[in-house]
Parts: sequence; C-alpha cells; structure tokens
Amino acid sequence: MQAALWEGNAAYEERFGHVFLVRAAGRSSAEILALLRERLGNDPGTERDVVRHQLGQIAALRLSAVLDRLAEEAR
Repeated sequence: MQAALWEGNAAYEERFGHVFLVRAAGRSSAEILALLRERLGNDPGTERDVVRHQLGQIAALRLSAVLDRLAEEAR
C-alpha cells in the first residue's frame, strides 16, 4: 500500500505540478489511494475545483477542533 501511495503521489505531482491534497481524516489508506487514482484522470480545471473543496473540508475540521477546545475550556 505504501509503495502504491508513493508512486501515485509522484504521478500526481508530475501531472498537476503540486502534491496530492485530500482530507485524510476518517479515510483508510485504500480509500485515499482510490481517490488519488481517480483524480489522476481529472483535467487541471476540475482538479483545482476538487483541491479547493478538499481544502475547505480540512479548514472546517480544523476550525471545528479549535472551537470544540475553546468551548471545553470555557466550561
């Protein structure tokens, strides 16, 4: 699995010119690899949209964690 992810990441970076970005939280290695392989078929415009969506999910998870911590501290 590790080698396949490594190879997929290299192919992705070669195709799109940047690292593969995905919200990994809650996903298995197999799920991430499947997404990577699927997204290698995207055209650059579609992939930019997917990356923006993934960044939004990552930011939302991080913000939620900060807000949860603040709420816990306020109790």
